[in-house]
Amino acid sequence: MDIVRSYNNWRRYRETVNELNRLSQRELADLGISRYDIPTIARRTVG
Repeated sequence: MDIVRSYNNWRRYRETVNELNRLSQRELADLGISRYDIPTIARRTVG
């Protein structure tokens, strides 16, 4: 079960990172996010 959960968490993390990376610098700024913050924010989605 841990393998499945780990895989699903990794997949959710990657989807979040990819989605945020598709945003323009302006869109990220409007959200108050810098590109540097993306991995941290994505990690919170699997927490």
